[in-house]
Amino acid sequence: MAVKIRLMRGGKKKQPTYRVVVADERSPRDGRFVEIIGFYNPRQEPSVVEIDNERAAHWLSVGAQPTDAVAKLLKISGAMNAAPATEGAK
Repeated sequence: MAVKIRLMRGGKKKQPTYRVVVADERSPRDGRFVEIIGFYNPRQEPSVVEIDNERAAHWLSVGAQPTDAVAKLLKISGAMNAAPATEGAK
C-alpha cells in the first residue's frame, strides 16, 4: 500500500480549512484516511499550521510521501528536519 501525507479539505463554501492526513494514495481527497496528524487554516492572519511532528517524522521514516503543499507545511512546522533521511531505504 502506497501511503501519502496530504491535505483533506473541510469547512464551508469559500471558507476552507484543511486537515493533514496520512492516507492510501488511491483513496479520494476527502475519503478514508489512516491518521490525522495536524491541521492548516489559511484564512487566519497569520495562517495557522499545527502538525504533530513526532507522528509526521514516523510516517516519513516508514516511506510515506508528502504532496508538494504538505511538504511546505512540514518544513514550516519543522517535521521535515526531524525526519531521518530515507534515501536508498527501498
